[in-house]
Amino acid sequence: MSRTLFISDLHLSSDQPRVSAQLFDFLAGEARGAQTLYILGDLFDAWLGDDVLDASQEDPLARQVAAALRALHEAGTEVRLMHGNRDFLLGKGFAQASGAALIEDPTIVTLGTQRVIVMHGDTLCTDDVAYQKFRVMARAKAFQDEFLAKPLAARRSLAQEYRAKSEQTKRATPEEIMDVTPSAVAEAFRRHAVSCMIHGHTHRPATHVHEVDGRRCERWVLPDWDRRGGFLVAENERLTLERF
Repeated sequence: MSRTLFISDLHLSSDQPRVSAQLFDFLAGEARGAQTLYILGDLFDAWLGDDVLDASQEDPLARQVAAALRALHEAGTEVRLMHGNRDFLLGKGFAQASGAALIEDPTIVTLGTQRVIVMHGDTLCTDDVAYQKFRVMARAKAFQDEFLAKPLAARRSLAQEYRAKSEQTKRATPEEIMDVTPSAVAEAFRRHAVSCMIHGHTHRPATHVHEVDGRRCERWVLPDWDRRGGFLVAENERLTLERF
């Protein structure tokens, strides 16, 4: 079986250079030789539009990340990129610059002989009603077109406001509400007829076993990179969670 890697929730930003350096080392090292690298959302802490690539003199991180992914792609590793709740505005411009292929959330992939559902994970947190309402609004084309039509400085200011409100909401919301809802997890296994799931978003790396309609199902949660970081390896019909 070919070697496939999964990462998510890096939350790259210019004020976290350690995380960016860790990614560049990973892309130049561990990721080389893999058939495919899946990035399951929140590669960036915020993405204000693909035109930030043209404003890289102000903050070169976006272009640096695109170049590092492009180098991995040109070395022979396919890069598949999924939107997260922080970087859902990543578009064709970034995909072209990085060599990454944008994929839908969720997506079914085949690892060896097994069909696996991969997703960012925020759609599983259905008890967080306020967030789910925001998600519907933020993914609407009209909302995105209006936001992207604003000057970059205005978009940056709005993103900071959204971020501040999000942090306030997190502090006021019980942790169990922000985690996945068991019934949503079961429904995803059932709807897609799979017995293995990989996702991020919750920042609670672990392997969970669920019984769904008499079937044993596994759910792998990827680590965020804000603190320690890591990645999931699929190789020789096995999944292994590696931590930095």
